[in-house]
Amino acid sequence: MKKKLLLDENLPHPLSNNFSDEFEVVTVHDKGWATLKNGHLLAAMTEAGIEYLLTVDKNLQFQQNLDKYPVKLVLIRTFDNRYKNLVGLVPRIEKGIREMPDDLKVLEIDLRKA
Repeated sequence: MKKKLLLDENLPHPLSNNFSDEFEVVTVHDKGWATLKNGHLLAAMTEAGIEYLLTVDKNLQFQQNLDKYPVKLVLIRTFDNRYKNLVGLVPRIEKGIREMPDDLKVLEIDLRKA
């Protein structure tokens, strides 16, 4: 079964095309959710059966009670969130998600390190 992943609005839309077939990736714009605030976004994700939110918003985990939702937050740390700088790092993101423990709600992937 494919892992369902939502790219937050702070990540480039074309990045969604670079994930392997193991992932079903959509963007907030694909879903028409660009105007939703964090709590409403998490609720919409839950309703749509999307398991993971990929974001660079490091404050989200402190602004919302993630325990209310079955959603997992995948926070990537990067110096630059432009497509050309992230596209080659997709395998590292996928590996992090694959290896994420079931009981972990927030996974931080530091892409600033080699």
